[in-house]
Parts: sequence; structure tokens; C-alpha cells
Amino acid sequence: MVSTLHWLIVIVIIGASLFSVFYSFKARRSTDTRQKGIYASRMNMCMGIMLIFIALFVMLAYNGSTIKVIIGALFIVLGLFNLFAGLRNNSIYRSMKG
Repeated sequence: MVSTLHWLIVIVIIGASLFSVFYSFKARRSTDTRQKGIYASRMNMCMGIMLIFIALFVMLAYNGSTIKVIIGALFIVLGLFNLFAGLRNNSIYRSMKG
């Protein structure tokens, strides 16, 4: 059960990082400002999901030492910030006339 959960978390981390790289390339190559912003916000959302799941993996995979819990909590905070910033920016760029 625990091994299956760890593999599931690893798959989500890999998928989110691949989507993050994909949207990063799309944002950098886009010439339209609105489309560039949408891709950048999607990249932020993927990075936020990736950071949250990395923190979950660190917290679940190893015995809970104080340093690992602090690092995991820091990653969760950074991940939530990226996720909410991406959601906010996505709604802003989607509402723009284009």
C-alpha cells in the first residue's frame, strides 16, 4: 500500500514537471502577450502541484525528523503559493480580450 502510494506520487511529480517544462517552452515561444501569460500561469500551476507532491513524498517516504518536516512544510507553502498565483493569473489572462 505504501509502496503504491509512493509510486503514484512519483508519477504525479514526473507528470507535473513534464507539463511545467512544456508550458515553459510554449510561454517563451509565444508572441501573443495574452497567450504567453496563459501558458506561464499554467506552468506556475504545474510547478505548484509538483512542489506539493514533492513535499508529500518527503514527508511520507522517510522517518519524520524535524529538518525534513520543516523542508516539507516549506515546499508545501511554496507549492500553494505557485498554485494560487497560477490560478489567479490564469483567470486574469483569460478575461482579457484577445
